[in-house]
Amino acid sequence: MENEIKVAIVEDVRDIRESLQALISGMPGYHCAGVFATAEAAIADMYAVAPDVVLMDINLPGMNGVEAVRLLKENFPKINFLMCTVFEDSENIFRALEAGAGGYILKNNSPLKILEAIKEIQEGGAPMSAAIAKKVINSFHHIRNTTRKHTELSEREMEVLQLLSTGLLYKEAAGRLGLSVETIRSHCRKIYEKLQVNTKIEAINIVFGRK
Repeated sequence: MENEIKVAIVEDVRDIRESLQALISGMPGYHCAGVFATAEAAIADMYAVAPDVVLMDINLPGMNGVEAVRLLKENFPKINFLMCTVFEDSENIFRALEAGAGGYILKNNSPLKILEAIKEIQEGGAPMSAAIAKKVINSFHHIRNTTRKHTELSEREMEVLQLLSTGLLYKEAAGRLGLSVETIRSHCRKIYEKLQVNTKIEAINIVFGRK
């Protein structure tokens, strides 16, 4: 039907794949346009299937779902990709969203929630399971707080931390800046206090984003 949402499923677990297929095929307003067990199979047939929405698992054999979304989004920018997975860690969430996924839901959602998520993403929304949305919000709060802490560091404190981040010792940093070692230590204590950390490494990681 013209107004049906065409959905493709990429899921390697047979029982889950068949359950999703039955769910989508059995609901008015939805049409299961294709079912795939691997990302490679989905990529090969995506043009022919031409779905509106792709339900994409992450942990697939061969190419994973995140990389599949990245590749497919470049070639099919109008398709909406909705991650449907068991993974709820921040790394997978943000990798998927950065790759081009427009939504992220967990497989343990009810069938009704999955259908609602498909409809929402097709209508321009960004559906997320409650646990996923909370992680995203918490991450933005962390970024905001970290940015605010950066602005609290003085120009001299930033100079000190920059030098220490290159591997210089306190004595060497003091020599570069024409300060005493004790003054460098004093600056470091203030930096730790402002950033609410206990070590030089933690401070460097926060300010310069190093792992």
